[in-house]
Amino acid sequence: MSAQQMDAQWLPQEGETLVFDVNPVLNERQTHYCPGCHHGIAHRLVSEVLHELGVADRTILVAAVGCATFTYDYFNVDGLEAPHGRACAVATGVRRARPESVVFTYQGDGDMAAIGMAESLHAANRGEKITTIFINNTVYGMTGGQMAPTTLLGQKTTTTRQGRNLGNEGGPIRMAEIMAQLDGVAYAARCSLDSVKNVRAAKKAVRKAFDVQLQGLGFGFIELLSGCPTNWHMDPIAANKRIAEAMIPVFPLGVYKDVTVPAAEGTTAHTAGEAGRE
Repeated sequence: MSAQQMDAQWLPQEGETLVFDVNPVLNERQTHYCPGCHHGIAHRLVSEVLHELGVADRTILVAAVGCATFTYDYFNVDGLEAPHGRACAVATGVRRARPESVVFTYQGDGDMAAIGMAESLHAANRGEKITTIFINNTVYGMTGGQMAPTTLLGQKTTTTRQGRNLGNEGGPIRMAEIMAQLDGVAYAARCSLDSVKNVRAAKKAVRKAFDVQLQGLGFGFIELLSGCPTNWHMDPIAANKRIAEAMIPVFPLGVYKDVTVPAAEGTTAHTAGEAGRE
């Protein structure tokens, strides 16, 4: 059977309705990610949101250094590579030079929360009209499993062989909470990719992070808890279980700031929308 015949057999027949179609924002190139990695799910959510919003033709992706450094190879949108940690700085320049564009960065916990912390926080504090997708898998994936800013206490990595120690390495950094305190941030949320329910919630949050950019309200931030079976030394099922049992208690899910939701009585501008946390 030819490829054309295979495609044809899945087209709606008379009396049938198409309920799910190929996402045109993602191309058919095979990704380089390890089996069980959640980058593929994150890519799908972002691409679906861009397609549903109808903005893919004016979207510019700024890829960061890390496992997802070749993100631009998989999206049918304009894209460029930023120096390590400077994705938000590059995105700032792109958005200011081309204000009609929809600009987003796709960054890991090393790129954004370590070498890129200064650029990320100041872009957010200025209220740059960009969206950041932040992947938190508690480890440096591309370089061999070293400790990341988000590594859990007690977690063993190639640079914390006895487990991360609060006295030596400090505790894990919680980016969603930090972002929510900045005046320029319009939306900050944390979701997880470990289950169908959480993936559905994540897509809604990703869309909201782009919505605030389209409305010109400020910086949109979404943190996605993700698995790294390779550097966690476990299979994908065990990795999902680890997210649910070890990561979520340390990184609680929810909306930490949403300026489109009226602040509850007694809150400040920094916590507007916190009443909507799940």
